[in-house]
Amino acid sequence: MTDWESGQKPDWDSKSTSPSSAIKEPESRRDWKLIEKLVMSLQSEQRKSRRWGIFFKLLTFFYLFAILLMFKFPFSSSLDSATTDHTAIIEVNGSIASDADASADNIVGAMREAFENERSRAVLLRINSPGGSPVQSGYIYDEIKRLREKHPDKKLYAVISDIGASGAYYIAAAADEIYADKASLVGSIGVVSGGFGFTGIMDKLGVERRLYTAGENKAFLDPFSPESESEVNFWESVLATTHEQFIDQVKAGRGDRLANDERLFSGLIWTGEQAVELGLVDGLGSASYVAREIVGQEELVDYSRRGSPFKELLDQFGVSVGSGIVDQIVESRLELR
Repeated sequence: MTDWESGQKPDWDSKSTSPSSAIKEPESRRDWKLIEKLVMSLQSEQRKSRRWGIFFKLLTFFYLFAILLMFKFPFSSSLDSATTDHTAIIEVNGSIASDADASADNIVGAMREAFENERSRAVLLRINSPGGSPVQSGYIYDEIKRLREKHPDKKLYAVISDIGASGAYYIAAAADEIYADKASLVGSIGVVSGGFGFTGIMDKLGVERRLYTAGENKAFLDPFSPESESEVNFWESVLATTHEQFIDQVKAGRGDRLANDERLFSGLIWTGEQAVELGLVDGLGSASYVAREIVGQEELVDYSRRGSPFKELLDQFGVSVGSGIVDQIVESRLELR
């Protein structure tokens, strides 16, 4: 007779397993495994978080260190201790602007160093620029004149490579002589200023312009307001005045070498070969040709001042991404062309 039949309760000894514990034990093991996985996952996430935190701290340190070096050493130059006779060369590349490599500060500083070095037999400005700021070009032009007067025995030559137009030719006109390749682009003696008018688009979109000023001309040439004939006439007079200043400086620099051709100051651009015929250029040749055949000192030493390599590295990392685009959108700058 079984215990059940006798009415007695079954005797579960210590080695036997009750039905309830048999069910709870597997569930308990699963719970602990889930908890263990959760803890391991949290630990893994914490380790990853610490690694990224260290990475970003190092990156921030790198940026700060690079910025400090950039301010302490703002310029780099390939100029070594030029202790032997040589021809000094200074690069004028790209747009002529205060925040560019071809700024007045960079070029003027390099020219002063080149003129003051007793071992430099002449100074070459190698130009590859479409122009830029009339103010920056004017600074460089005036400094060339001053340095030529201060060092009358040392000549300055302008050598145009691909293009020497507008403000770049303004600078070249101050040199003793100008040389270019037969296919170079030379000239574009004029002034340009441009913008956009958005009034038509605003009308179509139903946008109302609200502008509050103190001073009747404070909103001068506002692109979101209808064009005013009196404002346009005034601005054209400003451009004409700047153009006359440009023409006067070119005539002062080139003198009677200029051909009597009314197209010279019309804003047209010429090849180097045409520019020789018009008196805009003295001859055809490269920087090496001028150093070897004209100066008589073939060795070239670069005095150019360029942006700090740390600044260039920061730019590559994207610190200055879009700044040029923003400048073009926000302001319409007067340029020599």
